[in-house]
Amino acid sequence: MNDLRIRAALAADLDAVLAFWKTAAEGTSISDDRAGVARLVERDPGALLLAELDGELVGTVIAGFDGWRCHLYRLAVHPGRRRRGIGGALLAAAEERFVRLGGRRADAMVLDRNELGQAAWRAAAYGPQEQWTRWVKPLGATAGH
Repeated sequence: MNDLRIRAALAADLDAVLAFWKTAAEGTSISDDRAGVARLVERDPGALLLAELDGELVGTVIAGFDGWRCHLYRLAVHPGRRRRGIGGALLAAAEERFVRLGGRRADAMVLDRNELGQAAWRAAAYGPQEQWTRWVKPLGATAGH
């Protein structure tokens, strides 16, 4: 993986990222649109990390830090490039970012049905926190959808 490059996403990457997630990510979210990802990149330019191999987008992770907690989202590796260390390299970059920002613990949300994703997180030394349940409420214009 000597040619693997990890970098922060730019506004010019948004369409490629959204197309990539349709191929490589499990599930969708109400914020998985151009406006939602654009807000992320504008608000926190270092949060969306991209992995590129020979100029091709092969992986993503969102490493969001709100000043208190470190949250990981959208860890995705192209299906044809999995099990080659790309996900681990993305997580290492995300964890380094968190440490630089003063974060002390990272968490990730993984769909219950995403067995491949759960295995990847376990392999990276993350474990489920059984005593928590995630509560959600759509806000604003998306509330009725």
